[in-house]
Amino acid sequence: MRVLLVDDHALLRRGLDIVLQQEPDIEVVGEAGDGTEAVEKAGELLPDVVLLDVKMPKRSGIEAAAAIKEVAPSTRVIMLTMSDEEADLYDAIKAGATGYLLKEIPPHEIADSIRAVAGGQSLITPSMATKLLSEFATMAKSGEERREQGPPAPKLTDRELEVLKLIATGANNSKIAKTLFISENTVKNHVRNILEKLQLHSRMEAVMYAVREKILDLP
Repeated sequence: MRVLLVDDHALLRRGLDIVLQQEPDIEVVGEAGDGTEAVEKAGELLPDVVLLDVKMPKRSGIEAAAAIKEVAPSTRVIMLTMSDEEADLYDAIKAGATGYLLKEIPPHEIADSIRAVAGGQSLITPSMATKLLSEFATMAKSGEERREQGPPAPKLTDRELEVLKLIATGANNSKIAKTLFISENTVKNHVRNILEKLQLHSRMEAVMYAVREKILDLP
C-alpha cells in the first residue's frame, strides 16, 4: 500500500514515516506540509491512502480531502488530527474522508488503520462514532441540506438497512457479520449494493444520505 503523509509539522511526518517503515506491506511514497501541496502530490503520486491533518496552512485538510477525491478518485483519505469536534468530523466525511483518527492513537494502530481503509472499510474510533451519530441526529431534526424537490430515495432492503445502522455505529465488516450472523463477504456485497443504489462513494456518505432522506432513523 502506497501512502502519502500530510502534516504541517515535519517532526510528526518523520515519526509516522519511521513507524510505517517497519511495515513490509506499506510504503511511504511522499510527504506534504500544507493542503495545497497535498493535492498536488496526490494527483502526481496517486497513493492508495493519504494520512491528512485537519488543521493545515494554505488549504485546510478538509478542503484538501475534497480536492484529492477529484484528482485521485481511488485514493482513500484518513484524517489524523487533534480535533474531536463533531463539525470537523462531519465536514471531513462530507469531503470524502473514509477514516478519522485522533493523533492520540497508539502508533502501532496506524498501520492497521491504513490497511482497513485501503481494504474498503470506513474507520472512526468508537468515541468519534458517538459524536457522528449526534451530528446526524441534529442534521435530521433541523432538516439541513434536505433536497426541496427530488426523486424518491432508492429503496433499501431490510437487511441493507440493518447493515447501514451498524455502519453508523462505526462497526467494521467483521463486527457487522458477527452481529447479523452472516459472512464478511455477504456484508461486503450489501455495502456495495447500498452504495450503488444511493450512487455514493463511501460508507459514511451512505449513512449521511440515509439520515438526511429519513431512510434511517437514529436516536
